[in-house]
Parts: sequence; C-alpha cells; structure tokens
Amino acid sequence: MEQLNQNQSHGIEPNVRESQQNTTKERVTVLGLGPMGQALAGAFIKNGHATTVWNRTTAKADPLITQGAVLAPTVPDAVLASQLIIICVLHYDAVRSILSNATSALKGKTLINLTADSPERAREMAAWAAENGINYIDGAIMTPITTIGQPSAVVLYSGQEKVYRSHRNTLSSLGGTASFLGEDPGRAAAYDVALLDVFWTAMSGYVHALAIARAENVAAKDIAPYAQNIINIMPDIMTYIAQDVDQGVYPGQSSSLISNMTSMEHIIHVAEHHGIDSSVLNAAKAIAQRAIHAGHGEDGFSRLVEFNRTTV
Repeated sequence: MEQLNQNQSHGIEPNVRESQQNTTKERVTVLGLGPMGQALAGAFIKNGHATTVWNRTTAKADPLITQGAVLAPTVPDAVLASQLIIICVLHYDAVRSILSNATSALKGKTLINLTADSPERAREMAAWAAENGINYIDGAIMTPITTIGQPSAVVLYSGQEKVYRSHRNTLSSLGGTASFLGEDPGRAAAYDVALLDVFWTAMSGYVHALAIARAENVAAKDIAPYAQNIINIMPDIMTYIAQDVDQGVYPGQSSSLISNMTSMEHIIHVAEHHGIDSSVLNAAKAIAQRAIHAGHGEDGFSRLVEFNRTTV
C-alpha cells in the first residue's frame, strides 16, 4: 500500500477551451454536485485545474461557476471536456444511469469513481469499463466533506496502478493522505465497508449508551468524557485483536468470552428494565454464545471473528 502525504475540450465555449489550453495543469470533470461533489470540484478549482461540472439540478453548479468552473449541458459534453473524469453520487445505480449515454465519450479516458458501494459492484464497474476501453479507478472518501482539500482528508484508491500514478498529482488537490491499495478494483470499497462498519457500530453503541445514561438520570454531557476515555483505549485493543485474527490465535487469559458475555448480559438487563431496545447487544451476545457452545468460552473476544458468519 502506498501512502502519499498531500500538501482537448469539446462541447464547451471556445474561450473556455483557450483558457484550458493555457494551463499546464490537468483538466478535470466532476459529475455529481451533491455536497461531496461540490467539495471535490472546489478543491480542483482552488488548485488551478480547469474544471468542468455536470449535475441534473444545474443550480447546484452556481457556486462553482462563480469560482471558475464550466457547467456542461450534458454528460457527454462534460466527459469530452477532460481526460480525467471524477464521479461521486449516491450509489452505483446512479453512476450507471448517468454514464449510460456517455460510454463512447469515455473511451480512452480515465474514470475515477468515488461513489460508495460494495466491493462486488466496484469490480463489476471495472469490468464494464474495461469492456468499453475506459481506464478505471475506484475510490473511497473516508473523511467528512469539510476535510476535502485539507491535510486531514483521507481518500483510498484501487484499480489500475499505472492509471492511478498518471493522475496522482491532480488527485493531490483533494488534500491529506491518498492511499493506493492495489490492483483489485474492489479493494478500496472493501476498506470502506469494513471501516464504516466500525464507525456506525460505534456510533450506535454510543447513542445506546446515552439512552441508558439518560434513563438513569445521567446527563449526556456528564458521561461523554468517560466515553472518550473508553475510545482512547481502543487503538491498542484494535492492534492486538488484528494480530490475533491474522495469526489465528485467540488468547483469553486476561478476558475470556464467558466473562465478556456476562458483561453484555448486565447491559441488556439494564436496557430492557428501562424499555430500551437491546437488539444490537443481543445480537452480539448471540455470537458469543455460539462460540462458547462450540467450546471456546475461555478464548478471547477476537475468537468471534470466526463466528460472525451466519453459518460457521
């Protein structure tokens, strides 16, 4: 994995073509101007890239036009304006719909898809691109909109390494850290799904904890600092659990699954006593129970990686 710390146009007006020819920086087209798409386009403009944009709702381009972007009337026009095409929309169905009448325009160009979806669909998209002579990179944006163009941005890429390297200077406009994860086009999406699993599970646990605290007349602001202390111990725990999983050994000397499940049961009891939904913790408990019933009660929590499949 490579980490980088970042510090001929058709279908647009002649004067725009001339201004693009006068710059040494790569032209970029951004398809999709939701909040993230606007941030991406804005970062390219700020870094001196002639930027063409397209969106179904054209009014969303207005702030970018004032910054120097060109609004293309159609997707093919937008694609023909640049060699590098960035698309960032809600899901891959939208990607397919948007690109459906621009396949021939995309031939020979580079498409970087920053739309979140599954690894399987990323691979399918890469296969479609290859069939149509399109260079393809899949990407995942791992940080909020406000980080784009800033040192804190994190973007993951996977796909054709040669293609990625040919555009990485332009992609550095997005700021922060860019990581190329390998030639498997689904790898960035795999990281994305796994990391967002951590995020949303943690967020669900946090709001559940606040619900329990409130039921016990503890203000959220009072428990928040202690919750932050819990988060602060997680990096070391994550590291040694990852080592256990990769090595296939699950030591439980310091904390066994039997002990872990007892702790879960205490929380479930309190939640249900207060009428608070306990389905998430009951699901976690059920996985622990499967492992214990299979004879792994004295193993550590990391053993549960083997029992997260619906069939083991």
